Amino acid sequence: MSTTSNLNTVAKTKILNGGPLPTVIAGPCSAESEEQMLQTARELKKDHRVSIFRAGIWKPRTRPGMFEGVGTVGLEWLQTVKQETGLLTTVEVANTQHVEEALKYGVDILWVGARTTVNPFSVQEIADALRGTDIPVMVKNPVNPDIQLWLGALERLNQAGITDLALIHRGFSTPSNKPYRNHPKWQTIQEIRSLAPGIPLLCDPSHIAGRRDLLETVSQQALRLGADGLMIETHINPDVALSDASQQVTPSGLDKLLTVLDLESERVAQPEQLQDLRSLIDKLDHELLNVLFLRADVSKRIGEYKRANALDIYQSGRWQQLIENRLKAAGDIGLDEEFVRAIFDAIHGFSLGIQNEVFANPAVATRVSQE
Repeated sequence: MSTTSNLNTVAKTKILNGGPLPTVIAGPCSAESEEQMLQTARELKKDHRVSIFRAGIWKPRTRPGMFEGVGTVGLEWLQTVKQETGLLTTVEVANTQHVEEALKYGVDILWVGARTTVNPFSVQEIADALRGTDIPVMVKNPVNPDIQLWLGALERLNQAGITDLALIHRGFSTPSNKPYRNHPKWQTIQEIRSLAPGIPLLCDPSHIAGRRDLLETVSQQALRLGADGLMIETHINPDVALSDASQQVTPSGLDKLLTVLDLESERVAQPEQLQDLRSLIDKLDHELLNVLFLRADVSKRIGEYKRANALDIYQSGRWQQLIENRLKAAGDIGLDEEFVRAIFDAIHGFSLGIQNEVFANPAVATRVSQE
C-alpha cells in the first residue's frame, strides 16, 4: 500500500506565478535558431498570461539520426531571450553535463523529462549534480503509468536539497492512446497528489494531445481537475518545426487558446450548490458500499456452493462472460471501459479471496453472514 511521502518543500518562488491564475509555460519544442527563439519569445512576451519560456536544447529521440537538439549554443539563445524579454526560462536536463551547462547559462528552472524519470539511475545523477543548489525543478511523469517512479524522482531530488518542486502531467504510453498521442489517465492526477500533497501540478497538453486541435479539450480538462498551470509548445512557425510540428501552436494560436480557456475569469464558489452536490456524492457512495457488501455476501455463498460440490474457485468461462457483458454495458451508457475494467478486476480479485477463505476455513461463512 502506498504511503504519503514526507517531502520537504518550501513556498514556491518561481514555478508558480504567485497569483490566483494558472501558470503558463510556453515556447518551442526545440531551440532551432536564435531568430526562431527570439521571434517566438517576443510574441509571447506580449501575452501577460505567459510567465515562463521553455525550449528543448537536448532532445532525446527514439532513434539516432533524428534531430537531437542544437546543444549548448541553444542556451546562449535562451540567455538572450531572458535578457530581452524578462521571461523566466526553463529547459529539460537528462544528465550531469546538462545540469552544469544549464546552471552556467543562468537557466531559471529545470525539468526532468518522461524518458529520464523512468530511470532512477539518471534521476539520481541529476539529483547529485544539483546538490548544493536551490534551483526549482519540475518532474514529468514517466512514459509508462508508474506512480511510484514519479514519486521516487521527486524524493531523490528532495533528498539532494531541492525543495522548490513541481509535477508535470504529460500523459502515458498505453496500448490504446487514441485519439491522443499519450493517454491522459486523468485519475493519476489525484493519485500523485495524495502521495505528494502540496506539490504544484502542471499539465503538458501538447504531449498528451499530439495534435493542436485537441489542445483545448485537454487543457480544459486539466484545469477542471485543478492543475496549477499549463506547459504548451509554441513555435513562431510550427509547420516547419524540426520536432513535434503537429502539436505546436503559434503565439497567436496560444493567445486564442488561453482566451477560450478564460483563465482570468473569477470562479465564484457557490457553497450551497456545492454542498448539495457533495451530499449527493455521499449518498451515492453509501449506496455503493451497501451494494459491495451485498455482492461480497453473494460471493461467499457461491464459495460455499463450490466447496460443497467440489468445484474450482476460479471459473474462467464465467469470468470472461461477466467482464465482456459489464464492459458492453459500460460502453452503452458512456462509461470509460478501462475504468470499469479496473473496478471489476478489483472486485473479482476480492471475491476470489472471499471464496478462498471459505474453502480454507468453513467457519468464515458463518462469520461473514453475522457481520
